[in-house]
Amino acid sequence: MKRKKLVRGIVGVALCLTGILLELAMPRDARHTFRVDAGGCRLVTDIVEPEGGGTPQGYVVLLHGLAANERTMLYLTDGLAEQHVRVFVPDLPGHGRTTEPFSFNRAEQCSENLVQELISRGLLDPEKTVLVGHSMGGAIALELAAHEPVAGVVALSPAPMRDIPGIPREAIPYHDFSKLPPHALVISGGWEPGILTRAAQELVTGSGDANSQYELVPRTSHVSMLFSRQVLRATQSWVASVLHVQRQNVVPSRAALLGLFAGLMGILLLTGPFLRELLQAKEASAAASGAVANVAGVPKGRVFLEFAAGALAAIVVLRFGDLLRFLRMFEADYFASVLLITGVVVLLLHLGKMRGWLTNGEEKTEGRRPTYVAILLAALAGAILVMLLGAWFDLSFTETWPRMGRLARFVPLLIAVLPYHLAEEFLLGGPDAEKEFFRLTTALGLRVLVWVVLVAGIFLLHSGEILPVLLAPYFGLFCLGQKWGMDVVREVTRSASAAALFGAILLAGFCLVVFPTT
Repeated sequence: MKRKKLVRGIVGVALCLTGILLELAMPRDARHTFRVDAGGCRLVTDIVEPEGGGTPQGYVVLLHGLAANERTMLYLTDGLAEQHVRVFVPDLPGHGRTTEPFSFNRAEQCSENLVQELISRGLLDPEKTVLVGHSMGGAIALELAAHEPVAGVVALSPAPMRDIPGIPREAIPYHDFSKLPPHALVISGGWEPGILTRAAQELVTGSGDANSQYELVPRTSHVSMLFSRQVLRATQSWVASVLHVQRQNVVPSRAALLGLFAGLMGILLLTGPFLRELLQAKEASAAASGAVANVAGVPKGRVFLEFAAGALAAIVVLRFGDLLRFLRMFEADYFASVLLITGVVVLLLHLGKMRGWLTNGEEKTEGRRPTYVAILLAALAGAILVMLLGAWFDLSFTETWPRMGRLARFVPLLIAVLPYHLAEEFLLGGPDAEKEFFRLTTALGLRVLVWVVLVAGIFLLHSGEILPVLLAPYFGLFCLGQKWGMDVVREVTRSASAAALFGAILLAGFCLVVFPTT
């Protein structure tokens, strides 16, 4: 066992070092960061000079998508800089380092203000400028190019811009798009939902513009296209074509992406030993091997019914007002409110058993730390893990290190999501080696159930809260890692409260990263 732990630790450290070396070894283009004051919008903007220096042969304004930032566009930025063009990459309102409040309309208006400000300062020539955007940024690029005299536009998987049958109008950020701008390239991924790719294709086919083009890139998802060489080459060719310059057949290395995953895997490998070492009393390993009984004793079917009832109650209540609107985070207030109401409803259904939970459900075991110590250590472990993962993603992929404005929202978010995690841990019962898979699948099933109710709220109650649904793949990956960590905490501390607090801290930290501020 000790040898296995040693090997795991060595592999984890090696992966972390590999990730760091790959990140540090990546060449960086000449990059300058400015806060551009444009018509009342103060956008933090990176200006990337052409590869090799010299006078730029053209200009590109690169706009990121919803819940992203300029760092996520780094592969495209480096690839476009290879074409001897100057690239402007802003953090749109509420994203990354820009603290301006976010809304779809404000993101579009601030993008237009930025382009006009850059033109007025002589920093770009509109006749030699191409607007490139992804998702929300792609829709904004098309809108701007329709009434700005730019040379062309590239829209990567643009957000829906017209009403789509089967999708509630409230879930579509932009409406009534009139005319495709000239020299427009629209690209979709083959792994995207067909209803979205058809909507993107119709933007081109319905325009009748022979100078515009639609391209479907196979084996590419909405996010992976940001790192697709085929997508980058198509974008480079289009930029070179509309600017009438010779295309440079150069694409940047994706070693940084490999470094991201290497470092992440290393951190995950080290997380288990770290949690066990921090949380477990040295003399408690043998004494605490028995499982804690399921204090709730509720059949699995009833558990799902109770969570479904709580989630349904939440979306009905939220039709009359958002409980956490003061958070000022785009749709995070709605998401956190759903979890808060769901958790409170389920806990109230078991109020009698909850009264003796801390004493009967978390019985003291000889050699084990007191419950309050376990809870404090679990909170410390959660905070350390949030900071470590945030620092790594900030270094390698996206700007996730929270600024003070976001940190001020951490405690309210934590309080809001804690009841859900308490209810989940209470009804799942204590860890048992023979039932680990059962606990995991039940917990994930409950979360899928809440997600289904969120979707129902969009289609049946027209809530329009689409972002938590769009982020479902990321929440899915997060839930797998979070539940694994929570199970380790529960196993070691024998405390459901400690596991719930640990999980709530991780979720609050995750929400600070993925939801824009308003």
